[in-house]
Amino acid sequence: MVENGTIDVPEISADWYQDVVDAAASSPEPVRWFAGHFTEGAIVLLGLLLLAAALTRLGGGPRDRALALVAPIPVVLAYGGSEWLKTIVDQDRPCRAATEAIIAGSCPPTGDWSFPSNHSTVAGALAVATLLLARRIGLVALALAALAAFSRVFVGVHYPHDVVAGLLFGAGVVLLLVPPLRRAVVVLLRRRAPAESPVADPIGGTRH
Repeated sequence: MVENGTIDVPEISADWYQDVVDAAASSPEPVRWFAGHFTEGAIVLLGLLLLAAALTRLGGGPRDRALALVAPIPVVLAYGGSEWLKTIVDQDRPCRAATEAIIAGSCPPTGDWSFPSNHSTVAGALAVATLLLARRIGLVALALAALAAFSRVFVGVHYPHDVVAGLLFGAGVVLLLVPPLRRAVVVLLRRRAPAESPVADPIGGTRH
């Protein structure tokens, strides 16, 4: 274990971090430029994919529309949860002890803790929400979320275990909250619309 802040960082994570930032520091300038911009832009791209996936559901029945309406909610809640976890764990940023200049340019200030990664949390939540809405778009979103998470290590502001935890936390919040939220909204939509014939629902059950 490596001491960092109020917790011990897994040594394997610290070693992987050093290997990645060393590789980043020796990478070609265009690669560093792209990584520095991609790490922020990926979240915007994931948001656009979620929007595109939601639009494919809005023309369907109550279950489709309900899924499109509730999908963004757990993404916001996952972000809030990751912010709360940061205040509990108080793990300092690895860039404070980095031996190489980080691609991000500057290390976030003290108090902007490292575990879990907010970017990775939001990326994981957006990707899984998109997958629930539209499988093909969701598979693209999953790959993009993984790259977004890795980029946070590459630019030097997170340990690998920060981004893995963020991805899993974001995905878990979506998978946990979407079903009950969807059921509640379906009930509201059916009360406001005439009955429709049930049809097959691609993610389970039937929809009306």
